[in-house]
Amino acid sequence: MIGIEVPVRQNDTVRLISSGRLREQSLGPLADSEEEFAKLASLESVTHGRLQAVATGLDDLDPRELVFGVPNYTFINAAFCYTRPGGNRFNDEGRGAWYAAFHVDTSLEEVTYHLTRALEETGLFENTTDYAELFADFIGPFQDVGAITPPPSCLDGDTDKGYPAGQKLAKDLIAKKEVSGIVYPSVRHVGGTCLAALYPAVVQNVRQGGLWRLEWSGRPEPTVTQNPTTFS
Repeated sequence: MIGIEVPVRQNDTVRLISSGRLREQSLGPLADSEEEFAKLASLESVTHGRLQAVATGLDDLDPRELVFGVPNYTFINAAFCYTRPGGNRFNDEGRGAWYAAFHVDTSLEEVTYHLTRALEETGLFENTTDYAELFADFIGPFQDVGAITPPPSCLDGDTDKGYPAGQKLAKDLIAKKEVSGIVYPSVRHVGGTCLAALYPAVVQNVRQGGLWRLEWSGRPEPTVTQNPTTFS
């Protein structure tokens, strides 16, 4: 097994999500009563990815693993129910993970890298996106892959190499059910530390923080502004 098991007790980890996910539910203005809203919500659930996953799970996610009744539980479940094509460093399309950093600077570098990469594919560096902080606390055993020399392939900066290796490691750890997730040095922010929680239940005390705006104006380097006064 890659890395070593270590006890982690880390409060105030930072995850950045698009501020659009904090806004009023899209169906709200269409309903004149709670009864109408319930009917519209039922209709929306037919095509809503997260709600479908809550009901039926994903290929590798049992819906019974999801959490309910704790503050901001919908954000926790969304992290595990929504997956991007090809997955991320420690999850594939069959199961999500909760990614966070020990400091917001690391989260900003990670988000900036991936969105800049997406803009580069379009050939146009014109974009403004607001991100909201989600703080969470963790306590428990994690697999630390940061002390290995040379660095393991799961930390390769080339996603075509790093992601398959990281996804395999995560699958192996989930099969063993011995650790809560993975702690690793940020690949995009030198000196930063990240973690990937592999189970919804280990994400504790989620609460919202401030806002950050990333704005690209024709160049690959965005302007970063804390606490913008308006949403983009």
